Amino acid sequence: MSKQLAYVRTEMLPQLPPPSTSVGAIGWARANLFSSWLNAILSILSAAVILLILAESLPWIISPTWSGTSLNQCREILAAVDHGGGACWGVIRERWVQLLFGFYPPELYWRPILAFVFLGVALAPILFSDKVPAKLLWFSAAYPFIFPWLLWGGMIWGPISAAMGLVLGFIAYRLVAASFGSLPGVIAGVVMTLLWWLVLSHNATGALDSILPIGLEPVESRRFGGFMLSITIGIVAIACSLPLGILLALGRRSDLMIVKYLCVGFIEFIRGVPLITLLFVASTLLNIFMPPGTNFDIILRVLIMVTLFASAYMAEVIRGGLAALPKGQYEGADSLGLDYWQAQRLVILPQALKISIPGIVSTFIGVFKDTTLVSIIGLLDPLGLSNAIRANADWNGIVWELYGFIALIFFIFCFGMSRYSMYLERKLQTGHR
Repeated sequence: MSKQLAYVRTEMLPQLPPPSTSVGAIGWARANLFSSWLNAILSILSAAVILLILAESLPWIISPTWSGTSLNQCREILAAVDHGGGACWGVIRERWVQLLFGFYPPELYWRPILAFVFLGVALAPILFSDKVPAKLLWFSAAYPFIFPWLLWGGMIWGPISAAMGLVLGFIAYRLVAASFGSLPGVIAGVVMTLLWWLVLSHNATGALDSILPIGLEPVESRRFGGFMLSITIGIVAIACSLPLGILLALGRRSDLMIVKYLCVGFIEFIRGVPLITLLFVASTLLNIFMPPGTNFDIILRVLIMVTLFASAYMAEVIRGGLAALPKGQYEGADSLGLDYWQAQRLVILPQALKISIPGIVSTFIGVFKDTTLVSIIGLLDPLGLSNAIRANADWNGIVWELYGFIALIFFIFCFGMSRYSMYLERKLQTGHR
C-alpha cells in the first residue's frame, strides 16, 4: 500500500516560552517607552532631563550636616569636608518635633499620638470594609468624641454628653417617624439634639463632674501647631464636609422651592468667596456677633469655616454624580415602591458616589492643603512655625530645607489619598471597560 500522508496534526506541540524581548524589563520598556520612534525620542529626552536634575540636586540633598546646630556650623561642616554647596539638615534634626506638635506640652505627646493611632483603627472598617471586622464600626462611631477629648483634654463627661445628644435625637426620630413619617422624624431628631446640646447638657455635665471628676489635663488651643494642627483641621473638615455636601447636593436638586434656593444660595455664596476671607471672618468678625463674654475657641471657628467651605465644593461634585445617573435608575427605584430616602440610600447615592470618587478625593486633597492658610490668621501650622524657626538667629537664612520637609510630609498624605482613590475605583469598578 502507498504511504498515507496526514495533513491534520494529531498531537499538540508543547507551548513555547515568549520571546525574551517581549517580557520582563525589556518587554516593558519596548511597550511603554520605545513603542514608536516618537516615544523613543521623548523617553531619551525625559531620561536626560531627569539625570540632569538628579546630578544637580543629589549633592545638595546628600549633605553631611545633620549634626549642625546652626546655619554657620553647617557651613563650617561643608567647608571642612570640601563638600561645596549643601543643605543644612541640622534644622530638621533639631526642630522636627516642633514641626509635628507645635507647642503642645512635651509630657503629653502621647495624647496626640494615641489619637492618630486610634484614627487609623477607626478608619480601617470604613476604608477596608472587606478586610476588617465589622464590629470595629462601633469604635468608628465613638471616635469623633474620643478624638477631641484626647487632644484638648478636660472632663470625660463632655464628650459623653455630646454623644448622648445624638442618641436622644435618634430616639426622637424613630418615635416620630413611626407615626408621622420621615420628614417630621428628622425635624424632631434635630430639635431634640439641639435642645440637649444647647440647654440641658451643661447642667448634666456639671452635675456629673462634681460627682465623679474623671478627665485629662486641659490643653489650650494656642498650644496647638505644626502638622498636628493641619491634620486635625483636615480630618474634621473632610469627615464633616462629605455628609453636609450630600445633603446640600440633594437639597439643590429638591422639588421643594425653599430648600432648593437655600442650598443654591449657600453653595454659590461660599464658592464665590475665597477661603482666606472666611478665615478672617472666623478670626475677627465672628466674635462681634456673639454675646459679650462668649469664649468661642479660635480653632473651633476655623473648623466650622473650613468645613462649610469644603461642603459647598463637595456638594457640586456629588451633584455631578447625581446628574450623571440615567433617568431609568430613578424610575426603577420608584417602581420598587421605595420612598425618597430609601431610594437615595439604596439606589441613587451608592451609584452617584462611585461616579464621584475622583472629584471627592480631589476635594479632600485640596482641603488638606488649604489648611496652611490658617497661618495668615495667627495659627502656627507648619508654614507658620517655619517663619518662627527662621526668625531665630541660629537658623536665619534657612528656607529650602524647611519648605522641602513640609512639602514632603504633605506629599505623603496627599499621595496616600490619591492611591486609595485609585484602589477604590478598581475595587468598585467605576471606570468604563
